[in-house]
Amino acid sequence: MKNPVIQTFPLSSPWQTLDPFLFSVYHLDHFPKGNGAMGPDASLLKGRNLGSDFDPSTDWRMYHGQTIPGFPYHPHRGFETITIVNRGFCDHSDSLGAAGRFGQGDVQWMTAGRGVQHSEMFPLLNDDDENPLELFQIWLNLPKVGKFVDPHFKMLWNEDIPVLKEENATVKVVAGAYKNTTPIAPAPDSWAANPENEVAIWNIHVDANSEYVLPKANSSVNRVLYFYDGDEIHIADKKINPNFGIVLDPSEEVHIKSGGQKAHFMLLQGKPIGEPVAKYGPFVMNTQEEIQKAMEEYRLTQFGGWPWPHPDNVHEKDRGRFALYPDGKLIEK
Repeated sequence: MKNPVIQTFPLSSPWQTLDPFLFSVYHLDHFPKGNGAMGPDASLLKGRNLGSDFDPSTDWRMYHGQTIPGFPYHPHRGFETITIVNRGFCDHSDSLGAAGRFGQGDVQWMTAGRGVQHSEMFPLLNDDDENPLELFQIWLNLPKVGKFVDPHFKMLWNEDIPVLKEENATVKVVAGAYKNTTPIAPAPDSWAANPENEVAIWNIHVDANSEYVLPKANSSVNRVLYFYDGDEIHIADKKINPNFGIVLDPSEEVHIKSGGQKAHFMLLQGKPIGEPVAKYGPFVMNTQEEIQKAMEEYRLTQFGGWPWPHPDNVHEKDRGRFALYPDGKLIEK
């Protein structure tokens, strides 16, 4: 049997990715009890660089938040964000007038296209116990023809996302068909919207002391498996420790033998877009000239401005999961 492992690499923050993905970040925060105002019931006066708190040695971080952890308003253009919140909650607000609170397995798919501002805050709703947060954010590129599509906001609710339970594993199918399991449709202008691009985002959990077989892809795609939690695994004759990425040969099945702990993976796969990528912070275009134009347009227009009262906008504490769309449609969960 051919060894399907092409390369392994240690995971940094953000994770390294291959075309068509731009990068992925994994947040695991053991937030303390809330203080009644959706912030942490802990002192922020010492040891935290508020506004830029990313210290990986701490149990939890404030990120760019000052009183509530998260990311106050910031722009995006030219790509998409797929945000998977396995634990905890995220409060979304954007310049389109869309808003939402999602978590507990929900996924938000947002196409920035020609430009949007949004905030992503992590309200600590529980004042009686800790508020753990586990979140993945994946940046998926748009091809040149899609860089200026209209922004789009879509919620994939946890109750609707297919979860396939196999003999030794559970697979959450966020994007891309898994065997005979069809996922919820992605955003309409996404690179993932065309099945020929074989974009897949699968959160895979393999039982301890067992074997799982990852099926091969149908075409020549870039395929990376991120081993983000567990103890050692074995693929073919190779031992791999947690916090490693694994570049795989898409034409081969992958037999994964887990160790004494449950093994947790994120798989990102897709046909390369194969175009030049120019990046500057939250702008992703094809040339540096286009980046300069995007920055100038943002300075002039703010991509529609900010219709919310605060840059770190959060919703009412007792509000449940919901999505308010730009056309005024409201879904409560």
